Amino acid sequence: MRQAVMTNPGVIEFGDIPEPAPGPGQVKVRVQRIGICGSDIHVNKGLHPFTSYPVVQGHEWSGEITEVGEGVSDFKPGTKVTATPQVVCGQCAPCRRGDYNICDSLKVKGFQAPGCAQDYWLTEAEKIIPLPDSFTWEQGAFIEPVSVGCHSTRRAGDLKGKNVAVTGAGPIGNLVAQVARVRGANVMITDTSDYRLEVAKQCGIENTSNPKQENLKDAGRRCFGDNGFNVAFECAGVEPALAAAVDCIEKGGDIIAVAVYEEHPRVDMSVVGDRELTIIGTLMYKKEDFTEAVELVASGQVVLEPMYSEHFPFEQFLDAYKFIDAQGEKSMKVFVDL
Repeated sequence: MRQAVMTNPGVIEFGDIPEPAPGPGQVKVRVQRIGICGSDIHVNKGLHPFTSYPVVQGHEWSGEITEVGEGVSDFKPGTKVTATPQVVCGQCAPCRRGDYNICDSLKVKGFQAPGCAQDYWLTEAEKIIPLPDSFTWEQGAFIEPVSVGCHSTRRAGDLKGKNVAVTGAGPIGNLVAQVARVRGANVMITDTSDYRLEVAKQCGIENTSNPKQENLKDAGRRCFGDNGFNVAFECAGVEPALAAAVDCIEKGGDIIAVAVYEEHPRVDMSVVGDRELTIIGTLMYKKEDFTEAVELVASGQVVLEPMYSEHFPFEQFLDAYKFIDAQGEKSMKVFVDL
């Protein structure tokens, strides 16, 4: 079977490896779609701080179970699925209290452990998330990033009636904004790309703003009134967006840091202290976030189709990255088809 290995930044080599057989507690999946996310792009550029090479990528995916290992009774061949990608120890303090997504020894398949960029892939049955038969492969591959939106908005607490600003309208920012809206928030999203803002509107996020044309404080007042916003999700991953959130949020507000930063941003902690702001970290998701993500997509409360950008065959995996680089801000979600 085919396997794609990123041997160095920007270099993908294909090999022919034996088809695996599931062991006890495992399922074998025929991978159908792989989504490329911002973290994958960091790996392709050699900028991901926690990934070494060679690495088999692929953590946003959907597929079909073809075989189950000994002891697996909850799943059967033919089921559409995706799965959580974390490898955790189960013994550290975060794991013992149920916060395994921040395990002290956390590894993520596709980064520090082999991902699913091959025709058939094995994963633990306990990590499997079943998908409705009605789901497309694209919807299934999107469940992982939707789960980021579910978890990060959960970290913010009760959002009902809150005024929320989301900085960055790429796929993650778009999904954070959509889930925040589902949770009852009044939502505004910002981005320097008018294209991404238009996609956000197509997904139901009506309040948009471009920082090139309007500063964040003015945007907040225009969308929400004199008080502006009291919760911000920073999804852009650049210092100006984080600084704007700190400078413009209502006093006593909460800022949830969702993005991955290529460079360490500076934060004016005197402003954070003086205004009693709370900065909240968020990492990945838990299994219940995946389950909620499936429900939100299945019910139509989260809209995905406007974010579909392009498909590439498996043999053109590297061309998918070249497309993303060439399209820049006009690229949203790119899929690799197996």
